[in-house]
Amino acid sequence: MSSLEELKRRRELLDKKSKAILSNMDMIIQENYRVAEVAHNAGKIIDDLDKKFDKLTKLNGFDISFLFFATALQCVRQYWLSNEKFRFDKDGDASKVLKKTMPKSYSEILLGPVPYDAFKKSDDFRSTYINTGVSGANHRYTVLGHDPLLGWIFGTLNIITDSLTKNNIMLESYKVINSTHIDAPITFPALIHECSQQVQNDYKILIVAVTRQALHYGTDAFTKMGLPIPIVNNLSPDLTSTLMKNGIDLYGITRGATLSILINTIIAAIHGLYYDNKFYKNRDVYEVKTRKILSYSNLIATTSNVIYVAMNSAMGNELALRNLDVGGMLVTIYRLINDYQFVRRVKEEFVFGGFNKLIEGEEYKFEDV
Repeated sequence: MSSLEELKRRRELLDKKSKAILSNMDMIIQENYRVAEVAHNAGKIIDDLDKKFDKLTKLNGFDISFLFFATALQCVRQYWLSNEKFRFDKDGDASKVLKKTMPKSYSEILLGPVPYDAFKKSDDFRSTYINTGVSGANHRYTVLGHDPLLGWIFGTLNIITDSLTKNNIMLESYKVINSTHIDAPITFPALIHECSQQVQNDYKILIVAVTRQALHYGTDAFTKMGLPIPIVNNLSPDLTSTLMKNGIDLYGITRGATLSILINTIIAAIHGLYYDNKFYKNRDVYEVKTRKILSYSNLIATTSNVIYVAMNSAMGNELALRNLDVGGMLVTIYRLINDYQFVRRVKEEFVFGGFNKLIEGEEYKFEDV
């Protein structure tokens, strides 16, 4: 090859490389212009993405039908299953049901009367004229053995020591005869000492006492008097008394909350079946609509329930409070908080994720140099 041809070949190669470099530089410059344009219009782009998200997750006619259906189910649950429904008249009725499923020997041991159910005085104690403040009408919330939380400690202690302990700061306690009659005052430290001695002598008595406490919870929870609401009972026994008289107790609240959650779960499952991945590329975006349906239906049902109870109470209906859906109210509060956080997270991912993709652009396709 002559030097002239070699020189020509090198010039063509250099020209090719120069054009490739210039093309790559132009690509970078154009990309910089594009990024600068995106950054300059960042506010408008984010607003557009925000509006796109709202439009994408807006409830349409199909979703509204789910909303009304869910609301109707919640309202029917509130009034068809009011707080006083589906309860035993007395704890003895619940015990009879349990006794049928247990051997007689165990039922006699574990389903006998508990000492903190006693409210009548023994003959000797009656002559002292000491007022215990415990009666058949108030013992569910004045005695700690019935407290759904503290009862595991105090109720078990009372069962082991044949005693009862009142719900006050002094932990006022009394010995009980045959689990039926209050006999005499006893200091709480003395009860602890007696309990520790019995457990040291026979540890199985603790197991039996805890089991008996659990079974007693099971029988009391479904009676008309029910079990008091934890913490509320310790802060205000008077408020607990008013609530329990209207069926607003541990069972009533738990039942209402459980049924509310069940309805929400069914609605969410059915609505989720209509997810279309061709229209919603992200499953979470579609779930935003589902969550809106649940939050709105729960909020409407709870608001209508509170208004109904308030208006009937104002009109003198003393039984109106029985329809107050405290369990559903707690579920509504949880949904509003939890769903709001979920929607906010998904929206942030949608808006800022979309903006970041615009900033990133497409991958450079440089020409070989």
